[in-house]
Amino acid sequence: MRKFLVFLILLAVALVVLDRVAVSGVQSEIARQIAAKYDLSSEPKVEVRGIPFLTQAVAGHYDEISVGIGEMTTPDGARVSRIDAVLYGVRAPLMDLIQSPATADIRADRVTGTVVISKETLDRRAPRGLKVTGGGDDSLNVTGKITVAGIEIPVNATMKISVVSGGIRLTPEKVNGTQVPDAARLLSFNVPIKDLPLSLKIKSVRSTSEGLAVEGTATDVPLRA
Repeated sequence: MRKFLVFLILLAVALVVLDRVAVSGVQSEIARQIAAKYDLSSEPKVEVRGIPFLTQAVAGHYDEISVGIGEMTTPDGARVSRIDAVLYGVRAPLMDLIQSPATADIRADRVTGTVVISKETLDRRAPRGLKVTGGGDDSLNVTGKITVAGIEIPVNATMKISVVSGGIRLTPEKVNGTQVPDAARLLSFNVPIKDLPLSLKIKSVRSTSEGLAVEGTATDVPLRA
């Protein structure tokens, strides 16, 4: 009886170790594929959620995988501070990952994510002489000076953030202090955001201390390079 108990304990330990080794391998391969697909300078942080992992691995279907991508620049020049995403229903057959990772069909049924657009990107898109500062959840501020008809005018305006085709648009909602003639035309600007990693499409946006937090979703997303 004692030997049998020892055997069960050793078996349990071996399964736990095997489980952790397997999950590490799958996480590494998915990270490599995502980095290659989107030409990232470093591999993203990938974590397969759910225990036991082996049950998901044998089925080749992972309920939930978190992905953290660091700084990157999108094809349209927007600098992204980070991307935090969750992949749901990821299909990645274990044997395909082991035997032929280069051709394995890895894809997610659904993806949700938050993309943080840096203030540096916003400043580059803002009218000359203006800088972006933090605001509330649905607005931010621009301050600085603009020149109109040879006259320098100080600007302190609250900007409304809206999602438009191909990116985000900021328009003056309230101009504080000195009034700016034709403010809607002179202070408004667009931030192009297209071709985000993981095929994310913008659904909503809010301001944060880092810049803009863009919420996005996608379906049937291929992850293989």
